[in-house]
Amino acid sequence: MVKTVIIGSNHAGIAAANTLLDHYPDQQVVMIDKSNSLSYLGCGSPLWVGRQIDSYETLFYTNKEAFEEKGAAIHMETSVVAVDFDKKIVSCCRVNGETFEETYDNLVLATGSKPINLNLPGNDYAGIHCLKTFEDCMVVDEELDDPMVQNVAVVGAGYIGVEMAEAIKRRGKNVLLFDIESQVLSAYYDAWLSEDMSNTLSENGVELHLNEKVMSYQKNDVMDVFLRCIEELVQEIKVNPDTQIAKNKMTSLDNKVSGIVTDKGEYPVDLVVNALGFIPNVDLGQGRLTLSKEKAYLVDEHQRTNLADVYAIGDCATIYSNALNEVTHIALATNAVRSGIVAGHSIGGSELKSLGVQGSNGISIFGQNMVSTGISYEKAKTLGFKVAVTDFEDLQKPSFMKDNEQVKLRIVYDQVSRRVLGAQMSSKGDMSMGIHMFSLAIAKQVTVDELALLDIFFLPHFNQPYNYITMAALSAN
Repeated sequence: MVKTVIIGSNHAGIAAANTLLDHYPDQQVVMIDKSNSLSYLGCGSPLWVGRQIDSYETLFYTNKEAFEEKGAAIHMETSVVAVDFDKKIVSCCRVNGETFEETYDNLVLATGSKPINLNLPGNDYAGIHCLKTFEDCMVVDEELDDPMVQNVAVVGAGYIGVEMAEAIKRRGKNVLLFDIESQVLSAYYDAWLSEDMSNTLSENGVELHLNEKVMSYQKNDVMDVFLRCIEELVQEIKVNPDTQIAKNKMTSLDNKVSGIVTDKGEYPVDLVVNALGFIPNVDLGQGRLTLSKEKAYLVDEHQRTNLADVYAIGDCATIYSNALNEVTHIALATNAVRSGIVAGHSIGGSELKSLGVQGSNGISIFGQNMVSTGISYEKAKTLGFKVAVTDFEDLQKPSFMKDNEQVKLRIVYDQVSRRVLGAQMSSKGDMSMGIHMFSLAIAKQVTVDELALLDIFFLPHFNQPYNYITMAALSAN
């Protein structure tokens, strides 16, 4: 038997484990994860917080027992404290303090990413949170149940920040959304598209603070703590409080965030959610495994690191971008799953190669739907491409059709080679499937001119005879 140890059991680790267990009977699989659960769909956190789904339990798609039934050994609530890459030994520590070691023939690092924290004055105050794990989600969810929490700051207007702004607003709170950039979703969309999301957020009561830098956090002063303590005690027990309850309440409020300070002003808040993005978690391999310029484990097309028997997958590893035609880092669950499958087959002996990715993504907020793939115009410019765009906006269907929405489309292309570098779409309707065609176009290095005469069917129920894809491509200079 060949023993493969997988550190990290979320999307990438699960995909690798399933591939090995389902296809290669000679594999002995050991899975190690520090959490008490696995397969958490973090993208569902805002849906649960905003009560758009009935239960958080459906955010898990498999469990420990499923892998044990397949023959895997799985250690939950277990941290890996060190890896001896020469002796091929993984040193572990359970939550109860018990330590043990696992030897390996092959090692898979699926350690994911870590949230970016602002190293600012007051960042250790209570009531300031990042969202990464299921446990993080439940803490924020519980705090939102507190009637004293009325004003919430979300720092970072990327996908997680925008989604959490919607979720918290749906809970009846006042939401202030901060970002140092001049637009929301700046990593994925150009301003022509992102303005749709900004308008939607504003129309639904989210207070936007763009081009604004967070400088520090404030906490309650003594008098405010006392007054809020009395107010909460009256609400909670409605009788004469005993001394210890009062002391506990005073202590909890004394170190709690009460405000956020930016380069443009000060704002009273009762809760802060930091959504500044993530960095690869490469702690275990520092000094032994080669890292990319993004500080992710540098891997080949089989997910191998510079050590022959060590693989890295998911958010901690690099991936090949077909838009850039080079190795980069794109942290997406879909990429994690594919990388896990590739690693599993490579370890099993099939030598499956990664096809690269386009970074396809999507978001839906208060009925505003946006999807993109590849790179934006602004990103292409910063990377040195001689880049151009072609834009088109029209109704999804002929004007005589009901249930008809406007659709914006931008195609980003290289002026020299004419190949498609990216695409972005925005609509109140569901046009999301269209982005998959652009993803394939980028993967296959299709030019914008080839898109212009692409065979696209027409039926009034779905689209227009001169649809926005054809018209945008025909309009390219």
